[in-house]
Amino acid sequence: MRTSFLGLALALAAATPAFADEAAPPKDVTVTGSVTLISDYRFRGVSQSDKGPAIQGGITVAHKSGAYVGMWASNLAGWGQFGGANMELDLIAGYARTFGSATVDVGVTWYMYPAGSDFTDFGEPYVKVSGMVGPVKLLAGVAYAPKQQALGQWYNTGASNGTGIPDRPNAAYDNLYVWGDVSGGVPNTPITLKAHLGYSRGNPGLGPNGTSVAPTGKYFDWLVGADVAVYGPLTVGVAYVDTDITRAGSAYLLPNFSSTKNGSSISDSKVLVSITAAF
Repeated sequence: MRTSFLGLALALAAATPAFADEAAPPKDVTVTGSVTLISDYRFRGVSQSDKGPAIQGGITVAHKSGAYVGMWASNLAGWGQFGGANMELDLIAGYARTFGSATVDVGVTWYMYPAGSDFTDFGEPYVKVSGMVGPVKLLAGVAYAPKQQALGQWYNTGASNGTGIPDRPNAAYDNLYVWGDVSGGVPNTPITLKAHLGYSRGNPGLGPNGTSVAPTGKYFDWLVGADVAVYGPLTVGVAYVDTDITRAGSAYLLPNFSSTKNGSSISDSKVLVSITAAF
């Protein structure tokens, strides 16, 4: 699961006290962003940084109409061979509109791996609905990537990937991700509690780059944690992340689905620590 640091930046920006005239009309265009250092980059519960730290950053430009564009990037390591810059670069565009107490956000994310292997990039449209219930924020989302070669089951196992000869060359597959988030501030403290539950459904093997957006085909991931506003735009986060992917159930994906350091599973439970600066 890729934690929404762009969303965090927007939330922090919204929570920052306004020093200008609060009666002033909203700006036509706003720019927000964040930079994060995190102990392990987990995308839907699976490590993308070989269970090591990652530096991440993003920026969003939003128009008062609700339209927005943004980008987000992180370093990568392990889990197949993306090659090139060993970096993920997400390009994002969407439109958000409020209806009563609910906000509907429709957009698309284009996942890029600059200068990497062929057939690595893919697009994923999404719909998110969020709103407040008392002091608690609720969010439900669906992301569906239509059939694309980057998501296809080119290799049945990690062993066949090691041969370099695809079992299903040029195969295309779709991918579904459904998730829900809940968060809320602890009264009279700088602490925000958060939780996440997601479900992935995709190809059960490995794609052309030796990875899979939905390892083992179908699985759940979850997260519980807290963010603490420490000073100005700085926030420290602690979270526990896990999946229901078992070692036995993912054994056929080895050696891809393991840390290059010690062979441990890259979907094992872990406590993540992060520090974010938002602007």
